Amino acid sequence: MTRISLTVDGSKVADDVEPRMLLVQYLRERLGKTGTVVGCDTSNCGACTVHLDGTSVKSCNVLAVQADGAEVTTIEGLATGEDLHPVQEAFRECHGLQCGFCTPGMIMQSVALLEENPQPSEEEIRLGLEGNLCRCTGYHNIVKAVQQAAGQGAAS
Repeated sequence: MTRISLTVDGSKVADDVEPRMLLVQYLRERLGKTGTVVGCDTSNCGACTVHLDGTSVKSCNVLAVQADGAEVTTIEGLATGEDLHPVQEAFRECHGLQCGFCTPGMIMQSVALLEENPQPSEEEIRLGLEGNLCRCTGYHNIVKAVQQAAGQGAAS
């Protein structure tokens, strides 16, 4: 077992973990952050996307021990109280989801994209989300949601 300490969604946590435990497993199984979805276990789908020290990562591709000392933000950490993050609100308003399985990862990647490029073109949005797969929507409303969030200054 290895001792790790990190901050998840603003709360400090410390735990003993197996060195081979994935960050997605730690978040879901130990911390109950079930909004971080296990989609493929191969880093292909992006459903497990979180922010690690402000960088978008696929948590099925990161060991929990690699997050030691880091700050992790999950989909549960985006909202402020009852107020949704502007990207979450835009996904809701633009119906940027159907089954919702990919939505947490899509939103986390969209937030990272808008932090890097606050006014992306449609092509830049599609390129920025290419590592996140959606099997239901056809992406049109997802792109529309990111465009709407960009218009609301969602990078803040």
